[in-house]
Amino acid sequence: MMVKISDFQIKDVVNVADGKRLGNIGDIEINLITGKIEAVVISGSGRVLGFFGRDEDVVIPWKNIIKIGHDVILVRYKGTEEKGLEEAES
Repeated sequence: MMVKISDFQIKDVVNVADGKRLGNIGDIEINLITGKIEAVVISGSGRVLGFFGRDEDVVIPWKNIIKIGHDVILVRYKGTEEKGLEEAES
């Protein structure tokens, strides 16, 4: 089965850990040696018309993609908020 990158870009990416929409795929990382997709990148959104910079890009390793549906891509992603809490507790 063949899929175009443009088909990926219109799908919403949803984190199965909390049900939140992460955004849309803006880029992909390809291993040039193997020719395989290593990760998808969800571009950070602009904040307040871009005055205060933008959110960081979210990189989802290909192995963390659970299901690619007609309208949605389900992924397993542990966000920075959760990492920050774990570091504060230790």
